[in-house]
Amino acid sequence: MLGKIKSAEATLSRSERKVADQVLQNPEKIVEASIQQLAKMATVSEPTVVRFCRAIGCNGYHDFKLRLARSIASQDTFFFRDVTAADNSRELSEKLIDSAIASMQHIRNELDYQAIDRAIEMYCSAERVEFYGSGGSGLVAEDAQLKFFRLGKPAIAYVDPHVQKAAASLLDKNSLVVVISYTGKNRDVIEAVELARHAGATVISVTRTSSPLSQLSHINLNVDVNEDSDTFSPLKSRLAQMMVLDILAVGIALKGGDSMMDQLALATAAIADKFVE
Repeated sequence: MLGKIKSAEATLSRSERKVADQVLQNPEKIVEASIQQLAKMATVSEPTVVRFCRAIGCNGYHDFKLRLARSIASQDTFFFRDVTAADNSRELSEKLIDSAIASMQHIRNELDYQAIDRAIEMYCSAERVEFYGSGGSGLVAEDAQLKFFRLGKPAIAYVDPHVQKAAASLLDKNSLVVVISYTGKNRDVIEAVELARHAGATVISVTRTSSPLSQLSHINLNVDVNEDSDTFSPLKSRLAQMMVLDILAVGIALKGGDSMMDQLALATAAIADKFVE
């Protein structure tokens, strides 16, 4: 929840940002506060607090407090800690593993499950799927291709921005594009999405809530991982992106029933002789 608030700050009104600042500075205190108390702390009106809650994807103040409490509870056990040059191998390992677990807990608590259901339907309605990403997110796009090409529809990943734009311009209404980006602000990726939408394709994004990319997409699978270090941020964001795409792929496979299971079995059998006893 705290990561989602931080990522959404730029899209909030001035008054809503005052509420966000109070929450980010005093999350434990806010969990115990009434809506009247939070409004007073932020020097705003109670309706502004409600608008803030809805702006970050909550149904109201009660829903917001429940999500905030879950977020804080998760961080009590596993939390993000920056590594330092003084860390020994045990400390380094524990910090990175704890951060990875915290990322997964955060995704579990904040993921929009209705969006997952809609994304599965979008895949089922499409005739082909393309994955776009650059840098670290490009690696996630290529990993997604390895998962999805076995699900019965043509699937390909493009990581070169020029190729992405050329491919996007050739799509049609029967095509689905899944775009992966940590910031959701990559200009090349955004331009490729604009071309894809102009061509009539459906677009699913895997990125931060309220980012420019998420707003261009038909549906966004939110990945709001709270990164504490620019140096090691790809580790957390890539794990979160891959997890969301794994959820999508497994959901599609289960929806496909026996025919989908037969499809996956054929793909597995085709390479069975490549493994030694």
